[in-house]
Parts: sequence; structure tokens; C-alpha cells
Amino acid sequence: MSSDTNNLPLCRQVKHAIEAYFEKLDGHEVNNLHAMVISQVEKPLIKSVLEHTQSNQSKAAKILGLSRGTLRKKIAEHQLEN
Repeated sequence: MSSDTNNLPLCRQVKHAIEAYFEKLDGHEVNNLHAMVISQVEKPLIKSVLEHTQSNQSKAAKILGLSRGTLRKKIAEHQLEN
């Protein structure tokens, strides 16, 4: 992403990234786009929040709007354990 898009709100950055993705498809079909986007975004989101909370899972879960159990499951899924 160019430095111009870095100053955009997150929703606009996502829109820009998806539009660029479609352009690069060059007519090829795409499936499961939602799952692909979530899988690409979820790991860095959780990692950043854990860093912000100094690995305090209770605080991280609250920030993310998840239960601690769900957060633990996602930490394991994304291999983010310390």
C-alpha cells in the first residue's frame, strides 16, 4: 500500500486492498473471499492487541470483544503462544 493509503481510515484501506486484489485476479474466479480476508487480518490483529496489553489475555479479550476462551482458541490456532 502506498503512503497515501496509510492515512486512510481502516475501512477505506481494506476497500483499496480488495479492489487491488480483484484487479490482480485478471479474470480468474475467486472463492471464499471472506474467509481469506479474515484469516489474513485476524492474526496480526490479535498479535497487536496482545502486544498492546503486554500479553494480558483478559484485557486483550475485552478489547477484541471476545471471551477469554475464544481468545485462547484463536491464539492457539494462529500459533501466537509465547
